[in-house]
Parts: sequence; structure tokens; C-alpha cells
Amino acid sequence: MPEDISAERPLFGGAISSTFPLRFQDVSNIRQVPDHQEVFADPARDESLIFELLDFKADVADNGSATWFLQDLAAEQNAEGATVIEQSGVFQADGLQFGDMPTIISTAVGQMAISKGRQGRGAQNLVKVYLANLRLKGVATDVLITAYEPIVINPLSESAIAVGAGVAVPAAQSGCMPMNEVFQLAATSFKVNDWSLFGAAS
Repeated sequence: MPEDISAERPLFGGAISSTFPLRFQDVSNIRQVPDHQEVFADPARDESLIFELLDFKADVADNGSATWFLQDLAAEQNAEGATVIEQSGVFQADGLQFGDMPTIISTAVGQMAISKGRQGRGAQNLVKVYLANLRLKGVATDVLITAYEPIVINPLSESAIAVGAGVAVPAAQSGCMPMNEVFQLAATSFKVNDWSLFGAAS
């Protein structure tokens, strides 16, 4: 069974880095995502990992912020049956602090039915979504790390062509790192190498 090798990967021109499996390819250019996003995907498993930089949402409380962003994501994607399965408490990330303002991390896991691109509700896949919100208060930025893991692939979805329709094959059975571990690794290894990315004086 092939080993799922991970490595530190440069993000946003190397200003940020995070570690996750090499099977996730950078598809940002293919998908024409906005500048504040970087998208990595494993087409063979229809799994994806997204890093997103947003203006800090001061009206969202630290406690439950990951859940708020998860629900916002579900609304944005017209998801059906979106439910929050679990959420973490709030933790301080000392290694990510800029200036005197602490960086706060919280996570949430949900399940929802979403369709790819403009395929519509008839082609929705059931997916598990892992989301970490890193609140870089010193530079007024909310970082989202979002991982998508298919649970059931709709036969009408374009995913069915590459992955096959029906219940998704478990990662371990395919010799791959499970998506919850990919997500944890990406979130815990997240590093800012150049704070000027956020307009901060170094």
C-alpha cells in the first residue's frame, strides 16, 4: 500500500506555510479562485483543502466563530441539510501571535449536501466539512482552513466520473491519511513566515 507522504508547502508566495500530503495538488489556477484563497485537491478521492484569508469579522465572537463560518459557508454554497457535528473550545496559538494581540483558534466539523460548480441540487454530494478559524487579531485577519471529505457521491455529480458513485471508499482502505488527520496536520503546522502579507510592518 503506498505511503501518504506529507511535506511543508508554501502558501501565498511562501508568506505562509502548512504541512499536508503531497497527493493534494494546487488547483488554484485551474479553478480560478480569488487571490485571498489557495485550493489544493486530490482528484482521485474528490477531497480538497482550502486556505482563505478574510478581513477580521469583529462582530463574530471568538467562542463559536468556527461554527459561524461553517454555517456561513453552507449558506454560500446553497447546502442542504447542513448540520454541525462537533465544535472545539477556543485555544490561544502563541506561535502565531503578532504584536500584543493574541491569535485564537477554534474548529468545527459539519455535514452538508453540496453540488460542484453550477450542477444544481439534483447533483449534490454528501460531504463532511472540517473548518478551523485562526483569528490573527494583530493583523485583523480571519484565516479559514477548510477540508472537504466526500461521504456519498451522487451519480449525477461530475465527481462520479473520477471517483465513482455511491459511498466513498475510506481513506485508510486506499492507503491514504484520513481527512480528519490531514485537516489537523494542516491546521497545527500553519505558520506565518512573512507578516507583511497582511500589510504589517515586520
